[in-house]
Amino acid sequence: MCQQHAKSPLSGMAALLAASPRNWGRWGDDDEVGALNFLGNAEVLAGVACIRSGKVITCGERIGSPEGDPIWPGRAQPRRYNTQDKSHYQSGTAMPFAGGAEFSDDKIDMFLQGSTQYDAIGHVWFDDQMYNGYPAGDSIGGMRRGSILPIAEKGIAGRGVLLDMAAWKGKFALEKGDLLHLDDILGAAQRQGVELRKRDILCLRIGFLQLRFRQPAEEFFRDFVEPGLTYSPELVQWFSDMEIAALCTDTISNETQYDPAVGVGIPLHGALLRNLGISFNELCNFEKLAEDCHNDGQWDFLYTAAPLKIVDGCGAPVNVLVIK
Repeated sequence: MCQQHAKSPLSGMAALLAASPRNWGRWGDDDEVGALNFLGNAEVLAGVACIRSGKVITCGERIGSPEGDPIWPGRAQPRRYNTQDKSHYQSGTAMPFAGGAEFSDDKIDMFLQGSTQYDAIGHVWFDDQMYNGYPAGDSIGGMRRGSILPIAEKGIAGRGVLLDMAAWKGKFALEKGDLLHLDDILGAAQRQGVELRKRDILCLRIGFLQLRFRQPAEEFFRDFVEPGLTYSPELVQWFSDMEIAALCTDTISNETQYDPAVGVGIPLHGALLRNLGISFNELCNFEKLAEDCHNDGQWDFLYTAAPLKIVDGCGAPVNVLVIK
């Protein structure tokens, strides 16, 4: 998830979303998983019913790639390094086990939201309130309420639907300045011949991060604003009416960070994550999944995800697993 744009005062967010629907209290005063409550046994079985061939496709980005990982420009790249390997035995700083067994070990230093990940439900707030009215002060030193842990312990499984929004716009990838609206979601689904149902897990292929392999780095990161969904009352009401459990995209922020017409930074984090409790799965890689869907014409599937169980975490890495 991105930093808030400098032109986005919190009072602006509150004013914009004053009439926005909320799910606060819907599942009790202690709820910390929000719209994932929609995913009961029936919803999981609806996803299972989409399995026709048994194909398994993972949708997580690689971590620690030599060419650099697709993360928000202000975040440091992951650093993975060995703490023990064959060189330690060769130098005599490590000794084999009795019988001769040796082993390697390594560690990684990374942002928990620096790869394919789920946001904690309290990750973004305004007016000093997180989802369900929890005080923003509960984030100090660690997320005491609204952390990623309740989501990770629940797990996510249900009927997923992929919409190739770049193909809908006639492009390989959406580019800076390209915005998506409710009509685009509905139009893409109609063109692909897939039904959007209540309590779906909505997956959008934007393609933008793939442009980093096709453009010089200075061009890709210049005036960095991702394309994607932008706020409208109609879009938010549709998400609410459809009881969408999770929004998953292959962008860093699941929305354009700043639409001048709206004048508020990351408003969908406020309207969907903070107000409705819809889980945000960001930085997916939908390239293989999209290719397979275009080939076989099947755009729905069993979607599963289990973020790491990070205590007090603002988010956690995840490798999304799709079965068709």
